[in-house]
Amino acid sequence: MAAAGGSRDSGGVLDPSIADHYRSGYERSRLFPGGRPTLEFVRSLELLGRLLPAPPARVLDVGGGPGTYAVPLAEGGYQVHLVDPLPLHVRQAEEAGSFTASVGDARRLDQDGESQDAVVLFGPLYHLTSADDRRLALAEAHRVLRPGGRLMAMAISRCASMLDGLYRDWLDDPVFRAIVDRDLAEGQHRNPDPAGRPEFFTTAYFHTAAGLAGEVGRSGFSDVEVYGVEGPGWPLSREWADSRRHEQILFAARAVETDPSVIGFSHHFIAAATRG
Repeated sequence: MAAAGGSRDSGGVLDPSIADHYRSGYERSRLFPGGRPTLEFVRSLELLGRLLPAPPARVLDVGGGPGTYAVPLAEGGYQVHLVDPLPLHVRQAEEAGSFTASVGDARRLDQDGESQDAVVLFGPLYHLTSADDRRLALAEAHRVLRPGGRLMAMAISRCASMLDGLYRDWLDDPVFRAIVDRDLAEGQHRNPDPAGRPEFFTTAYFHTAAGLAGEVGRSGFSDVEVYGVEGPGWPLSREWADSRRHEQILFAARAVETDPSVIGFSHHFIAAATRG
């Protein structure tokens, strides 16, 4: 369920629960258990490669964590600058690859207007739990993009906790069930015991696919398309290492990536859009 760290609370200081969740530094290895890239990483990078402008485009990676996607983008020829609110992530990013990085806030970017060819928001839209703060982050992305520039924004599915609980047999746990009920009702994800149950994730907002498209569209972007990242095969994580099943899982994710009848089955969505 977790994804790259990415933004600040409405008071301008990184939310303590989010900071604590990422402060261990685990995000650097989360998408590479045992050194092998996860389905989430493979599909997210695939969508970036397909939907971003061609290198050497200027890419602003906002909420980029320890450089999980900035590294391969820079290696692919993009001019990347990473922004993250957690100094630890910025230090890790600076150690990781040939791109620049700085501490910053998704709602108040330091970059000049119309200075970027693409903005990647993989984190801010789910760690900004206020709709007003998400609007500010999207407005800033719109401001710094050149006309025709591309936005790639990730969200967590409203159904993510329910599906996790179903497949991990957590739905009888009264604490987790209360988390699921609130997620489904209002999208506000809160873990009452982050130290004791870190696997229940941290403070976040979970979108529906339509809700994500609506927020992006209302921020002045056009050609909005929402893609399911993992697709229906993500529960088969134990079979991901098998090359034959690996290809089947990827086929399924690609085949229904924009199908509204199953898109919510993915843990993550990516909205791709254009600044007019």
